[in-house]
Amino acid sequence: MKTPIFKPSALALALLLACPMATGAADSGETDLMMLLPLSLEELINVPVVTASRQQETRDHTPAHIVVVTRRQIQERRYKNLADLLEDLPGVDFMRGTKSSSYNNFTVQGYNSNNKLLIMLDGVRIDHPSGGKIPVAENFALHVARQVEILYGPAAALYGADAVAGVVNIITDRAGRGSEHWVSAGLGNFGSREVSFMTGTRTDGNVAFSLGGHWQQSDRAPLDEYYPDAFPKVDARTFSGRVAVPAAEREDYVGGIGSHSLHVRLDVGEDWTLGYYRNYFESLTSTGDRPASALYLDDARWMTTTDNLYGKYRFRLGADVTGELVLDYAHQEVDPKSRYVNLFTDFDDHGYDYVKARRLAIEQNLNWRLDDVHRVQAGLGYQDYYALETPDLPAPYDTDRKPDAQGYTYPNTDLPIRIFDARFYNQSVYAQLQSDWNERFTTMAGMRYDHHSYYGGSLNPRLGMVWRPSSGHALKLLYGEAFRAPSAEEGLSAFGSFSGARDAQGNYLGSGFRVPNYDLEPEEARTLSLTWDWRPRPSLNLVANLYRSEIKNLIVTQDEAVPTQYIPGAVLSRTSIKGNAGDENHTGLDILGQWRFRLGERWSGDLWGSYSFVEGCIREGLNGAVFDIPYVAEDKIKLGATFRYRDRVSITPRLLWTGDVANGRKDNARPGQRLMTPGYTVASLHVGWHGLLDGHATLWLDVYNLFDARYEAAHGSASSTFFDMPQQPRSWMASLEYRF
Repeated sequence: MKTPIFKPSALALALLLACPMATGAADSGETDLMMLLPLSLEELINVPVVTASRQQETRDHTPAHIVVVTRRQIQERRYKNLADLLEDLPGVDFMRGTKSSSYNNFTVQGYNSNNKLLIMLDGVRIDHPSGGKIPVAENFALHVARQVEILYGPAAALYGADAVAGVVNIITDRAGRGSEHWVSAGLGNFGSREVSFMTGTRTDGNVAFSLGGHWQQSDRAPLDEYYPDAFPKVDARTFSGRVAVPAAEREDYVGGIGSHSLHVRLDVGEDWTLGYYRNYFESLTSTGDRPASALYLDDARWMTTTDNLYGKYRFRLGADVTGELVLDYAHQEVDPKSRYVNLFTDFDDHGYDYVKARRLAIEQNLNWRLDDVHRVQAGLGYQDYYALETPDLPAPYDTDRKPDAQGYTYPNTDLPIRIFDARFYNQSVYAQLQSDWNERFTTMAGMRYDHHSYYGGSLNPRLGMVWRPSSGHALKLLYGEAFRAPSAEEGLSAFGSFSGARDAQGNYLGSGFRVPNYDLEPEEARTLSLTWDWRPRPSLNLVANLYRSEIKNLIVTQDEAVPTQYIPGAVLSRTSIKGNAGDENHTGLDILGQWRFRLGERWSGDLWGSYSFVEGCIREGLNGAVFDIPYVAEDKIKLGATFRYRDRVSITPRLLWTGDVANGRKDNARPGQRLMTPGYTVASLHVGWHGLLDGHATLWLDVYNLFDARYEAAHGSASSTFFDMPQQPRSWMASLEYRF
């Protein structure tokens, strides 16, 4: 067991010392402080948000617990991508580089996996087109963001399926006449390099055009050198016990990643917006696998491209009714050359995988101001989906042929490979009434009905209230429900291997198969949350969010006692399947604060931090065993500070402490318990020198894992994967940003 170098009691002591200092600093020069800082905390708290209610309103008028991160904070805290930002949020457990298909696994207030968190760009979905997992890593760059809004808890009443754990909305700006143009380039250790840019223009005819992009590549650290005990050179053996690659011939560990993105936005007047967003990410398919179960080959990779094209038309129907028509198309494709070389492919070069998904959606939203008290939001929507999942193929998928015309057979057999695809649609209608009864009291009631062509109807309510007993003081109560239809990855995914052996009847003997499941049911979630938002001074904000969540029909991977024989001419053993395991519940508390301060005439800054607690369990079946929820630490502390010297220098240290984390493996020696991954403390430091080259340039130095800690992230449940995935040692990146 590792002993963390930072204890929760230290945070309590720090807060006790900091609060009197905050009061004194504000009293001594509050006016000067507000002039010195780029954005006062009061302005930050009251910045208009749209994610919580689909209409612009201040944060203390919505019953939702919502966090807003501004452009200045993104820059100074060096949130280069969505993964960086999520890792620093309260209530988030983040496990970097743990899964090949989704790369980073994370939970949000106890809800595990990124298919329960809806990711949007300007209110349009940019995550998996058909509801599956998507890599949340360096591929979601934030250089285009004006602000990022994070809504906690179910929001299906407004946004539909997948808005279970919450919603992340990346807000961009239309280009202005004085738009900045900038480019940034960086180099770091372990072969890290990156480039990003942003430009835009606006004509006198009120046509605005903006363009931004990024490119990133890194070899990453050779983890076998930093964690030699975790990456021994061992024999690679097949299911039958055959030695495919002797230990003496094993390859060194590699773990490189790469990503790029492009964002284009065109605005015509105030009514029309056309946007295009592409992101690409690649990583090894051996990510998270033990040396005995996979070959670490640099050309055995997942390569995923996602394209989103969307258009918006905003209109007004009279003085009190506005509307927005949104049309969007999304397409995701895994490169046909993506492949596995592991235990399930007998370590042969025939583990090619192909995945494709698309979504075409149209939605009409209306905002109607009934009177000075009541406002109604309503909308209709239609979403058309297609998804395709292949088993492991002996050669790349031929994109010019239909799924049933590929002509492949399972290696070592003459059995045809069946490729699974599905088409389905969803129709939706929603309405929400918000009533500002007076300056102190607001209520909200909403309902959404979705009809899924395969899973039927789902009705999801959303009820909330806000009481503001005094200025800068708000109490919020919110209840919401959500559903998540099984993704194609869960229902159609299939893989396994044949050695060529047959039984007495001539059936091929297969092992280690994941079998499809057409009888999965949607997950159903509900959350009740109570939020206390207090601003005793314009320079200090404290928030506490208490929540209780339950989820039914939880989908997990299960070992089959009686294997499903779904391949004609084959007898399978050691099969697994995605199934509705039972119910999950969790209770948690997030406490977060931000303090803006001034130190003398030349220094200013802000301090932020959070403490999170969560516990819960999963009950497998009506009378099944009860287990801890996986991938969650009961206690987490996140601290950060930015110190500015006359807008010339900014220094931002960040610290993450997490307690022991339950990983995905059940502890057979302790009924109801899971194996635990030891907690850790990790820090980063970000320094910026501003105003260089006649005021046009900034030089950044980013150091990650500052104290070079050796630590692991909680990982998988299968014996072929790490339970505790080794993490990166200290790394650094130097970047020069130039603004034209």
